[in-house]
Amino acid sequence: MVLESPGSPLEPRDLPVPQPGPGQLLLEVSVCAVCRTDLHVVDGELPDPKLPLVPGHQIVGRVAALGEGAGRHAIGDRVGVPWLGYADGTCRYCASGRENLCDHALFTGYQLDGGYAEYAVAREDFCFAIPEDYPDLQAAPLLCAGLIGYRSLRLAGDGERLGLYGFGASAHIIAQVARHEGRRVFAFTRPGDEEGQAFARELGAVWAGGSDERPPEELDAAIIFAPVGALVPLALRALAKGGSVVCAGIHMTDIPAFPYDLLWEERVLRSVANLTRRDGEEFLALAPQVPVRTVVEAFALERANDALESMRSGRLRGSAVLDVAGE
Repeated sequence: MVLESPGSPLEPRDLPVPQPGPGQLLLEVSVCAVCRTDLHVVDGELPDPKLPLVPGHQIVGRVAALGEGAGRHAIGDRVGVPWLGYADGTCRYCASGRENLCDHALFTGYQLDGGYAEYAVAREDFCFAIPEDYPDLQAAPLLCAGLIGYRSLRLAGDGERLGLYGFGASAHIIAQVARHEGRRVFAFTRPGDEEGQAFARELGAVWAGGSDERPPEELDAAIIFAPVGALVPLALRALAKGGSVVCAGIHMTDIPAFPYDLLWEERVLRSVANLTRRDGEEFLALAPQVPVRTVVEAFALERANDALESMRSGRLRGSAVLDVAGE
């Protein structure tokens, strides 16, 4: 499924099987989870995508061929491909352990063709081994919803009272991790979304309500997964002194003006950008210990536009995953 022009639906196309270059793997794609970032790319909210583009960056597949010099994985191995598809390893950010901010980074399903296809290529040093406990469909959301959520949780600090604004793919995973760490989760959904609030309580949230509501207690930290800038002052207003608000999305609508006293008393407002391979290794080792259980709705590859629309409208419970191999 190919994006020819931002703002237009994806189109089915027959493409040649890509050939792996040096250090790359050719993957026969099993599944590819759908991310809100895919929606931002398709809707034209992220600038200058590769065109035409095969979206998708939460890929689970089997190694079908090895490029020259590749050897960390063998034919038939199951691997996962995340959003970060390349970092140069030499810029000041890479040299300081912040490859997520690399000056020359390339991203899967944005500057590199991704997993809304039967075959994909990826650099083997940016692929992850998938924990054995996870079937393909359940593993795919770990590769971005889980990884970005995990990085956001680490940057939110170790506060015990955690607010999650937007209870979708990332939040339903990170709520489980937070509970495993002994935190209490307060979930915020679209106002009136009783089904979403019930889902949050099923996953252990001690409170769930609309994003326009005040929680019953002050929060030590909040993560905003919804791409809605108006949630920033609301989250700050719910925050205890010294707490942090983390904006986890790659794109967000404009943040409205708010009074300084919402930020005062050493509250922190920060963003999360991309991921590092260390994030991936840590989280994929942690997930089976929790154990994280992903809730997914499967779509056939040719229904990629339907999957994106379900995300756009907020109708999803958990994560949408394209079942490319028809398992």
